[in-house]
Amino acid sequence: MKLNTVKLVYFSPTRTTKQILESIADSLGAETVQHLDLTLPEADTSRFEEIRDDFVVLGAPVYEGRVAKTAVSRLQRLRADKIPAAVVVVYGNRAFEDALLELSDLAENLGFIPIAGGAFIGEHSFATENRPIANGRPDSSDIAKARDFGTKIRSKMENLESIDDVSRVAVPGNIPYIDRDRSALADKAAKTLEEKCTLCGDCESLCPVGAITVGDAVVTDELACILCNACVKNCPAGARVIDDPMINKIVDWVSKHSQARQEPEIFM
Repeated sequence: MKLNTVKLVYFSPTRTTKQILESIADSLGAETVQHLDLTLPEADTSRFEEIRDDFVVLGAPVYEGRVAKTAVSRLQRLRADKIPAAVVVVYGNRAFEDALLELSDLAENLGFIPIAGGAFIGEHSFATENRPIANGRPDSSDIAKARDFGTKIRSKMENLESIDDVSRVAVPGNIPYIDRDRSALADKAAKTLEEKCTLCGDCESLCPVGAITVGDAVVTDELACILCNACVKNCPAGARVIDDPMINKIVDWVSKHSQARQEPEIFM
């Protein structure tokens, strides 16, 4: 089966997942690569046609060992009809735990056939210069491995005569998935340093859940915030920060215990 059209479907607040999927697509050999970006709030209300592309790559970040909840809710709005797909999760050098299996199960429930899976590493959303966690990743080695993954997918697809020959790939994970109780973080959110803020509005336009409003001041809906840190990573003035004692303690621990370099894992 030759790939004519590939669709990249992703939720990617800090753009690392998008970067990995684009690198995979570089080696798929498709004539057309399309994007379906589910990152911003309009993905909650947009009308999506049934996906009928030759091949789809689904990507999402890992939060607490699971697929980000916002990604799950938006992916659940999609439908496909026996479309082969690769499922890809991106995590911050700690562990991807049950996220890849969760994404693979979700893809199958939506009508995709996951024929390949990958877990890649991106800079942790809470990483800073003083608390490094996979800073600067994906790096050139990660990108090369993502392209090699794309080459392997292309070879697998070209060796199939028809969609009836496609079978689901086995990926690691546990059932039931790891429990994630975020109640202790329910009212945590990035804050604005008013002395640095220029009211440029970038944080508002980048927020995946519409939790930020910029007028005469920056107002953040703390209960809506998903702690993706897109606003922190992309504020041109460095005015958005996470400075909460509980989160600082967690990030200190993760930084201390996640320095050993993790490498991408692929499953064919």
